[in-house]
Amino acid sequence: MSPVSDADVPALSDLLDGLRVVSIPLRTRFRGIDHREIAYLAGPSGYGEFAPFLEYQPPEAARWLASAIEAAYEEWPAAVRETVAVNATVPAVDAAEVPAVLARYDGCTTAKVKVAESGHHPADDLARVAEVRNVLGADGLIRVDANGGWSVEEAAASLERLAAYGLEYAEQPCATVEELVELRTLLAHRGIEVRIAADESIRKAEDPLRVARLGAADIAVVKVAPLGGVRAALSVAQECGLPIVVSSALDSSVGIAAGLALAAALPSLDHACGLGTVELLEGDVTTDRLVPHAGSLHVRRPEVSPELLDRWTAAPERVQWWQERVTACHQVLTQA
Repeated sequence: MSPVSDADVPALSDLLDGLRVVSIPLRTRFRGIDHREIAYLAGPSGYGEFAPFLEYQPPEAARWLASAIEAAYEEWPAAVRETVAVNATVPAVDAAEVPAVLARYDGCTTAKVKVAESGHHPADDLARVAEVRNVLGADGLIRVDANGGWSVEEAAASLERLAAYGLEYAEQPCATVEELVELRTLLAHRGIEVRIAADESIRKAEDPLRVARLGAADIAVVKVAPLGGVRAALSVAQECGLPIVVSSALDSSVGIAAGLALAAALPSLDHACGLGTVELLEGDVTTDRLVPHAGSLHVRRPEVSPELLDRWTAAPERVQWWQERVTACHQVLTQA
């Protein structure tokens, strides 16, 4: 999947001239990290966020650069809604920490709960989800996210236990598309009524529409940066034919604004979106942080603060690392 043509890629010198890199601490350890490093590109349309996780290699990370270029140099599609409902995100914390995590998300009645984390026991997942249900009450919606961490049999067994707490859906319970197909069949055979959402099987795939063609999921989770930008993600969302949940990748408000632009442009949007993750960060690069109020985000693009960019500036050796990463990804895009 090539997200951008050579003709659309600015000169490398232009990207590096406007590059800023920050390191923002997390409130809770997430995906094995306690600081989020983010690079920003400055362009005529504003700032674009470039923050593929550190282990992603240039062929995959280049899509994230294409998304940042789009944000900095182009215009996003027209919005058809002014607000977007969002979910709270509960990392793989002890059950006792759940109330404090959920308290950060003003008015959110849907929660995504991380499960299948390395080093955690299934009983930990069960206790975490049980406490989320206790805090949200009977009317709250709970979705779990395994990030592909279960085998098919582990997923079926875990979801049978977790289903007792009422699940809206399970996100990426297994790693591959084929496993998702097998899992859906097994759940139906066992009478376990849990819908399946695909995330990594879309955003990390060369063919993001394969999930829909093979009937591997009931819901598609779509993220802007890994798919190469708002317009590319909108195309995938429209072509897959599944209900859409727009989500983020531990973004600052700059990246969340791109996710909001996608959610605002979708013809229909029936589920709360995973765009409340700014609450996982201790800081931001804008004073107009995109955090939920009354369970929703107002669609907008906040102004970036030069003072906050300075406050969170990364160490010089990390800035150099990101400059080299932009260079490698730029090469991928210009050779596509």
